[in-house]
Amino acid sequence: MHRILRSEIIQGDLAPGQAISEVETSRRFSISRQPVREAFIKLGEEKLIEVLPQRGTYVRKISVRDVLDARHLREVIEVSIVREVALNRDREVVRTLRELIAKQQQVKPGDSRAFLALDESLHKALALYAGREYAWRVTEGIKAQMDRVRFLAYDFATPSPQLIAEHASIVDAIETGDPDLAAQCMQGHLQGILASLPLIAKQYPEHFDND
Repeated sequence: MHRILRSEIIQGDLAPGQAISEVETSRRFSISRQPVREAFIKLGEEKLIEVLPQRGTYVRKISVRDVLDARHLREVIEVSIVREVALNRDREVVRTLRELIAKQQQVKPGDSRAFLALDESLHKALALYAGREYAWRVTEGIKAQMDRVRFLAYDFATPSPQLIAEHASIVDAIETGDPDLAAQCMQGHLQGILASLPLIAKQYPEHFDND
């Protein structure tokens, strides 16, 4: 239940500022309120929903500050991971990553869900190959706000061909066994949101809070 609601918030099916209740959600999915209550607690911890006393529970608007904090932490984790992967120069992981990039190239224009799912798979594959499963779980937990922006930005501020090219550069550096270049490519890839975030906030002001 938590993952379903989390995805709906990240993908914009549940809009920022929208009211959400345990009763309505339990009716919608034909389940008891207990799993819904547990999901709400986790969503609150991830700053995806908030309880306003005497008013109800609402989907949080996107915090620019939280997005920037998450990006910083994600960069620290994933740059370290890609260095490890590049040092090993394993042909199998390079093959897997190139297959994912090929699938990204086949995604139909405008299909943000399919493309960003493949994007997620590529980053996850790097972490799992490096044996950093816990680090990936940490990354998943902190990047929810980033992912909300990425769905808004898709084909607006960061076109998919650019993202595919950035992924390819990362894999090229891994294949040549250059950890410094791989780290540089990953860093540049993850810092792209710094340029697009102001554009997204201006385009969709109703999605953002006033921090």
